[in-house]
Amino acid sequence: MQITHALVSVALALLSAPDEKHWGYELSRQTGVRSGVLYPILGRLLDRGWIEDGWEDAMEVRGKKRPPRRYYTVTPEGLEELGAISHRAAADARFQPRPNLGFAGA
Repeated sequence: MQITHALVSVALALLSAPDEKHWGYELSRQTGVRSGVLYPILGRLLDRGWIEDGWEDAMEVRGKKRPPRRYYTVTPEGLEELGAISHRAAADARFQPRPNLGFAGA
């Protein structure tokens, strides 16, 4: 899998709470990754078995005026693989913060 900024952002978000359920909208807000990029990434992670998905219990959302949400959880293999991706990204200059090159004053 090609390591991109979007993938690294999603991996870090999933790893921030690996035992919890993650919602697509929440991941998009947390990472800044648009849904058109996010959901294909989640699909590839599902295909590899790094995450699993499920649906929120319909009884839990009763009266909330919305349908049940799809959630994603990190698998043990995903914990290892996503950890490896984040580790590689930390050592790769392409994923390091860029210095602020703005000019003060003028």
